[in-house]
Amino acid sequence: MAERLRLMCVHAHPDDESSKGAAVMAKYVDEGHDVLVVSCTGGERGDVLNPRLADDPHILRDLAQVRRDEMKRAQEILGVDHTWLGFVDSGLPEGDPLPPLPDGCFALEPLDVPTEALVREIRRFRPHVMTTYDENGGYPHPDHIMCHNVSMAAFEAAGDPTAYPQAGEPWQPLKIYYNQTFSRGRVVAFHEALTALGEESPYAAWLENWPPERERVVTTRVKCDAWFERRDAALLAHATQIDPDGNFFKVSREEQAKVWPWEDYEAALSYVPIVDGEDDLFAGLPTDVADADALATSTTLTIAHDGRKERTA
Repeated sequence: MAERLRLMCVHAHPDDESSKGAAVMAKYVDEGHDVLVVSCTGGERGDVLNPRLADDPHILRDLAQVRRDEMKRAQEILGVDHTWLGFVDSGLPEGDPLPPLPDGCFALEPLDVPTEALVREIRRFRPHVMTTYDENGGYPHPDHIMCHNVSMAAFEAAGDPTAYPQAGEPWQPLKIYYNQTFSRGRVVAFHEALTALGEESPYAAWLENWPPERERVVTTRVKCDAWFERRDAALLAHATQIDPDGNFFKVSREEQAKVWPWEDYEAALSYVPIVDGEDDLFAGLPTDVADADALATSTTLTIAHDGRKERTA
């Protein structure tokens, strides 16, 4: 390939990029594509989830900077480009009833504000394909749901010359996918692998309590087991957010490669057909980047696949 196709992955917080689609990103980087991670917030209100670091004075003093440093390390490991969209973490409210979200946080921004910011990035980077979260956020964190809302609004607006004309020349990404990292198929495969090894499976409870809204249609499985080591290294770079003894690492990389060597995606909107058994996020696009660019700036595009659903969670 003489030039590079471009993939933009939009995430709510630093560390999300390493737990959702990181092996695919590393694969595409190594294959010569350009990959940009957009972090909507800085993760400033995140908890320290690694018990080994719970009382670290440096982390307690400046978690925001620590998370920026962690993101930089993960970015270098994956080989991707990265940008901060610049909004403030909303935190994950807990309690019954839930407390209100803090003033000025990402989830309370008027939709147009972060949408314009993301449209600017789309028109600057000019991705052919985007990824984000489904309408339920993957799980109901307010920032993940907002990330979905912003990503979908920006995907639709970026190619419209009447939308945010001050934000750059129109550019229409050709496809947008939802990350489905913990698809039911993958969770079942991990549970069965641990059971077969005679080990206790943390996934048994997941499967027993699997909510109906988690039943997703996986349209696309990208084989990427050769990049699982890079994925795990990037994830561990987010040391405040990942317990190295936690569930992410219960199944060895070798076993994962045997039972589930893919990362899963759900096609949301596409201007090119989504075929059964799709195994590449760039499938259906022209392989010549000039032709793909011409398609993304065409004024005659029509939607070929619409997998959007109403939010249920």
